[in-house]
Amino acid sequence: TGIVAYITPVGLIIALLLGDREGAKFHVNQALVIWLASLLDFIPILGFLWGIFCFICVVLGCVYAINGEEKEVPLLGRFQLLK
Repeated sequence: TGIVAYITPVGLIIALLLGDREGAKFHVNQALVIWLASLLDFIPILGFLWGIFCFICVVLGCVYAINGEEKEVPLLGRFQLLK
């Protein structure tokens, strides 16, 4: 469920409803923060760079989830929205 959370916002909702493990909760929280941060993409010029950064965070988070690691993504990983 942790991997599904990073793929699409719909996958995030599915993982949020089906995630039961602590590792899954960690990755669901990371994905939620990244998807919310990616809403800032509409800002001209900076939004493009921010979008690239958010994409890199999604890829890193997905790799961490595949490897079973609970590493925070850069800059955005510090935020906790789910407990």
